Parts: sequence; structure tokens; C-alpha cells
Amino acid sequence: MGGGGVGNGVGRRRSPGCGKDRKMAALGSPSGTLRGLLRELRYLSAATGRPYRDTAAYRYLVKSFRAHRVTSEKLCRAQHELHFQASTYLCLLRSIREHVALHQEFHGMGERSVEESAGLVGLKLPSQPGGKGWEP
Repeated sequence: MGGGGVGNGVGRRRSPGCGKDRKMAALGSPSGTLRGLLRELRYLSAATGRPYRDTAAYRYLVKSFRAHRVTSEKLCRAQHELHFQASTYLCLLRSIREHVALHQEFHGMGERSVEESAGLVGLKLPSQPGGKGWEP
């Protein structure tokens, strides 16, 4: 009847986060999310040396995605909730992995000595004269 309903998109405004330059994160396909989660499991298993297919996380993910897939006979409303949670968890795993990599690359090795700090900027410390009152 009316032309200004919510479902037809007339008169709707975009939120500040949506636009050509700034896009909000999209979920993508469930199979892409599953592949991403399995990729993160492979990264973790490379660190432990254990095959990722032998982990409980792998079995749980595959079982959950198989149980919530849409077939021609039923429409699974829980699939959308599972997909959202899985993509959130994937984002968390990626962020942690990238954080650890950045931390290892840029983390300081402790405090430098005065001589080492002067050498970094191209200066030399004056040599101390030997003699009375000075330790060699």
C-alpha cells in the first residue's frame, strides 16, 4: 500500500560507516568463513607440530557447519547466527596472530647501554682518562 515502508528501501539513509570509501565488514560466504577458520587452525598446528585435523576444534567446526547448512528441505535460521559467530571468531584469531607477529618484530630487547645508544645516532663517547680515581 504505502510507499515509505522499511522493507522497500525508500527514504532510507546510509549510516556513517557505510559508503563508497568506508564499507562495513561483510560476512561473506559460510564456506569462505570455514576455509578461513581452517587456515587459522593450520597456522596454529604448524606452531605445535600436531596435524590440525586431529584437533577437537577442527571436528567441532566441521560438525557445526555441516549441521547448520541450508538444504532444499529446510531453512536453518540458526545458520546465520553460527556464521556471524564464526566470522567473529575468525577475526579474533587473525587479529591475535597478526598481533603476535607484530609484537615479535617490534618488541624492544630491553634498555640499551649509553655506548650503544650513542652509536645508534652516530656519536662516540669520550674516552675516560686513566689514572688516580679512575677504574680501568
